[in-house]
Amino acid sequence: MAAVRDPEATKARIFEAAVAEFARHGIAGARIDRIATEAKANKQLIYAYFGNKAELFTQVLGTCMVDLAAAVPVDPDDIEGWVDRLLDYHAAHPELLRLLFWEGIEYGTAELPDEPTRQDHYARKVAALADGQARGVITDAFPPGDLLLLLTALANWMAVVPQMRRILTGAEDTDRDRLRASVKEAARRLVAR
Repeated sequence: MAAVRDPEATKARIFEAAVAEFARHGIAGARIDRIATEAKANKQLIYAYFGNKAELFTQVLGTCMVDLAAAVPVDPDDIEGWVDRLLDYHAAHPELLRLLFWEGIEYGTAELPDEPTRQDHYARKVAALADGQARGVITDAFPPGDLLLLLTALANWMAVVPQMRRILTGAEDTDRDRLRASVKEAARRLVAR
């Protein structure tokens, strides 16, 4: 008896294999052959389901960004809690920051294929901060988009370049609570009225 095909399960395996491959090797270094082998899928299915390698990367990162947005919405009424949730999310999903880092390295300042969608995604976060500013909950000393960039960089940088965390602070992995407290205090001061 022939095995029953499950296209959705195959797509999910391809997606997971692609996340790991792109996080490990970047866009240029990723190989469709390795993704197919890891996913136990035919290479042609990858092209049929996701398009070429660049399109696959765009879909992978886009889905990861949507997952982050749903899991960790910006909360201007609780910036320290938001930073905590963001740090926790990235600790549980380190591949997202790696994917973003690779995207930055490989695309630089060029317009991204899904940039309008990403702008809409971030517009909601910026609007949440603008609302907090309008209500007087957080400072209006910075434009809300700039403030989001500063807060996100503050929360994410240690995870993106862990070697710099160690070099600059002398912190070992056991010092994460101390560093987390410092990041939250810096975020609190950054948004203070």
